[in-house]
Amino acid sequence: MDSPAPQLLSRASTALALTLLSALAAAQGGAQGVSHGASQGAAPGAPAAVGLQAQVEGLLHQQPLPQGSDAAARNRTPWRVEVALGQLDPRLKLAPCDKVKAYVPDGTALWGRARVGLRCEQGPVRWNVYWPVTVKVWGQALVAAVPLRPGNIVNQADVVLAEVDLAASGSPALVQANEIVGRTVVKAVSAGQSLRQDDVKSRRWFAAGDPVRLTVRGPGFQVGSEAVALGHGDEGRCTRVRTEAGRVLCAQPVGDRLVEVTL
Repeated sequence: MDSPAPQLLSRASTALALTLLSALAAAQGGAQGVSHGASQGAAPGAPAAVGLQAQVEGLLHQQPLPQGSDAAARNRTPWRVEVALGQLDPRLKLAPCDKVKAYVPDGTALWGRARVGLRCEQGPVRWNVYWPVTVKVWGQALVAAVPLRPGNIVNQADVVLAEVDLAASGSPALVQANEIVGRTVVKAVSAGQSLRQDDVKSRRWFAAGDPVRLTVRGPGFQVGSEAVALGHGDEGRCTRVRTEAGRVLCAQPVGDRLVEVTL
């Protein structure tokens, strides 16, 4: 699996910025001159956390699920998102700033342990800090009904649906029984533990040289075409395919001779 966490938008909303600025002002003791709506005397507790949670939840629902997860999971059971603000280094001393921008750093996913950037864009000293956050995303997924050991073949009675933290691991949670029934366990799994893609042996959907059906998905569109696999189609691993136009793309195997690219 090349990209276990969802790709996020590379910007933060104004409300997210204000939430972080409020918490930043409180963390700095109100003495740093942070402006633009920051409540310098407020505690970085409930109001900040609630505002940040709402914004993070909005961002999460605007992007694809982790590669290999069931895309229907989002619509079938709404996610419940919990966001916890971490602590800045108490030794950190920031110069007063008239304009601070909050943003999601490139390559960062608001999934599990993450960070949000704060950048001073207008002030005597330009500074940039990263605010640690922990994002828990609760949703319905499969858990082991009984202990599973390496070498076991999973059957229907071995799994049940339960609410789990989807962001607790980089490996996508399995949400449908047909994703796991009949597959071989490769890691020990305790009863009640969330089942992840890397807990079972990967499926090979096609071999190098096989014709495949390619689907390219983007915001508001979906395009299908034929292609040829240049490598084996192992579940959870990027596979190079050559399109009819001669382009070589990295695609995710998602079914029997089926691959997808998400833009």
